[in-house]
Amino acid sequence: MGRLSTRRLIKNGCVLTMDSSLGTLRKADILIEDSLIVTIQADLDVSDSEVIDATDMIVMPGFVDTHRHVWESLLRTVGADWSLPVYLQNIYYGGIGSRLRPADSYAANLLGALEALNAGVTTVLDWTMIYSPDHADELIRGLRDSGIRAVFAYGVSGETEYWSRDSQKTFPDDVYRVKREYFASDDQLLTMGLAIRGPEFSSWEATVREIGLARELNALCSMHIGFGNWGADDRSVEKLYKAGLLGPDLNMVHANTMGFDEYKLLADAGASLSVTPEVEMMMGHGYPATGHFLENGGTPALGVDVVTSTGGDMFTQMKFALQAERARVNQDILDSKNMPGELNLQAGQVLHFATSAGARAIRLDHKIGILAPGKEADLILIRTTDLNMFPVSDPVGAVVQFANPGNVDSVFVAGRPLKRHGRLLNVDLNHVRKLADESREHLLASSAGAKEEF
Repeated sequence: MGRLSTRRLIKNGCVLTMDSSLGTLRKADILIEDSLIVTIQADLDVSDSEVIDATDMIVMPGFVDTHRHVWESLLRTVGADWSLPVYLQNIYYGGIGSRLRPADSYAANLLGALEALNAGVTTVLDWTMIYSPDHADELIRGLRDSGIRAVFAYGVSGETEYWSRDSQKTFPDDVYRVKREYFASDDQLLTMGLAIRGPEFSSWEATVREIGLARELNALCSMHIGFGNWGADDRSVEKLYKAGLLGPDLNMVHANTMGFDEYKLLADAGASLSVTPEVEMMMGHGYPATGHFLENGGTPALGVDVVTSTGGDMFTQMKFALQAERARVNQDILDSKNMPGELNLQAGQVLHFATSAGARAIRLDHKIGILAPGKEADLILIRTTDLNMFPVSDPVGAVVQFANPGNVDSVFVAGRPLKRHGRLLNVDLNHVRKLADESREHLLASSAGAKEEF
């Protein structure tokens, strides 16, 4: 006898499908069978299903965070006053990251992934630093045990020998083992990426080899590029274009200070751009490139980046992205002695960045990013009866401008409930906190002078 399917019926929600053909449905039901969405319409009458009452809730795709160093959850809040150079010196270049034990990697990724899920982030690209095969195994185990959907972007260690413009060092052979053991199939919650240093943090020869390696592994290739003083004069995207290396399998991160024409090169090649607006504005990466990419035909995605310095939710990143870009354009209008009329960037566009555009950026848009029949049921329910949300006139504006993680009532990944009624399910948070505290104490105690600073 075959296995019986699991059916769930989400009833009477205000559904933001993020699908251009379905749009926003003010009152509709969603039928989920196992991991997939079967039907979205009003007044579904389905027997033999678990009914989930979404009255007075907004139902929408889970957020897709396209750039996060998940392990840094262990160092939450230490970097509230860190600039980018201070951050890099403390975390990379033989800093705190090099003290990670495999067990710390597990605790870090479990904690970081649960934080994301609690805030309605159902998918994350985990941009990693890996010091040994055991570290890789434990980072993957932490993601897997959380239940999140993730792109595990395998990265090199944070040692100084890797992070210099003349570094010829590249990935260890362990990358092939990880691909074989964990990512032989793309039809699973965890898929593989490669977190390369790129031409501004390694030699050009290393960059070319690593892009080739990512393509050999059929892995998304993500790199930090075009920010701070490194981006203004390097013309890295132009170099990649001239070398014939740009393509839709490349994910660029930040790109704040590169040449304006390079945004068009990225957009024309179908490469994605992950903007992490809050961290970029505070640390000194440069002004968020949201508008520049849009003006050149691209659609940015969003990421949190580092929770050493900011909270791990996408509500905040949507607000920063929206207001930073509006402020940039509004100031130009004010400087011309005029007043802004219609705002240049709309809340709905930013919600698109945080969901469907994010899914496309990390090559998962065939599965997630919108709510539609045939897609995986990665979705969240947001209460609108909370005092900061009620009453709701515009549900899109409510999510982008007013909501916070505390309003996230329920989270489903591939149809599986991971949060209900405001609480994570099947998680011993006291145990997670214990693991994280022990790892954090180890990291700080083993870092010279760190105890006093942090």
